[in-house]
Amino acid sequence: MDLAFLISSAAKVLIVLGFVLLGVPLIVWMERKVIGHMQDRIGPQRVGPFGLLQTIADGIKLFMKEDLVPAGADKVVFIIAPALPVITAFLALSVIPFGDTVTVLGHTIPLQITDVNIAVLWILGTTSMGVYGIVLGGWASNSKYPLLGGLRSSAQMISYELAQGISLVSVILMTGTLSLASIVKQQEHGWFILPQFFGFVIYMICGVAETNRAPFDLAEAETELVAGFHTEFSSMKFALYFLAEYANMMVVSAIAITCLLYVIISRTKFGKALRAVSQNRELARVTYLLAVRLEGFEQRGRETARRAEPRTSRNVGHTGHLECPAIDSEQAQCLAENGMLELVC
Repeated sequence: MDLAFLISSAAKVLIVLGFVLLGVPLIVWMERKVIGHMQDRIGPQRVGPFGLLQTIADGIKLFMKEDLVPAGADKVVFIIAPALPVITAFLALSVIPFGDTVTVLGHTIPLQITDVNIAVLWILGTTSMGVYGIVLGGWASNSKYPLLGGLRSSAQMISYELAQGISLVSVILMTGTLSLASIVKQQEHGWFILPQFFGFVIYMICGVAETNRAPFDLAEAETELVAGFHTEFSSMKFALYFLAEYANMMVVSAIAITCLLYVIISRTKFGKALRAVSQNRELARVTYLLAVRLEGFEQRGRETARRAEPRTSRNVGHTGHLECPAIDSEQAQCLAENGMLELVC
């Protein structure tokens, strides 16, 4: 296997991993800021500029907290369960195209970890496996409240996964492929959201429900089930569930953009028309400046020719009219009567 391929693949994996690990704290900060302003609060502001480092501090705090395991819990499942949703989120991002291609040191590198011809099925399969992390987490806690919360959350996720998958079937029927790269290329002439607007609305509603965001956050049921399926989890196990929730938000958004909103401006008719308009505006500007310059040259040429033209005179009775190319006949007659015609011509 080519060494350059291995290096580029490892670099793309690390970039996507860093993108998620840095993007999740930023999303959390934005959410806390927006909710704070909605509730007439300031939100995070003490750690870092504008409170940007608050989520990093929260992660360090969770890392330093004591890792508790309830008595009677299935320790193996209790440890594995929080990692399942995170792993499935990263697996789903592995087939998302983040761009076209770039050339580095003569090697053409696609901005996608891997392009498989069943990418849509891969995403639907991997994201559905995240339900096991919730169910197993609630069951392994050996507590009634997490078990009820896990059952409620899994029932909601499975229900909305069906409608979410069906909303993508219309895109598959339009393109005739399951490859996300091929779906992107077929959107060069327009977004699929235009003919599939209702499918987009259904997908976004199901995406909000899949990520347990308001108003679909009733599965946690703080007033009834303490905190839902992750009640007994602490330290980094709780942080993994938290990371998976926001990483799945990025996955849902990435799928929506790729299947319904992805377009490369430089390759679309709109982009070509936009460039043509831009070029025509520049051409019109250059033509205008050139016309002004040519008009100036022409005016100077007329003045030079006027000065170089020999003066002719003729007697017209007793009026003393003298033809002059610089003035008309009435002005010449007036100047001639005042004896000033020779000074002008």
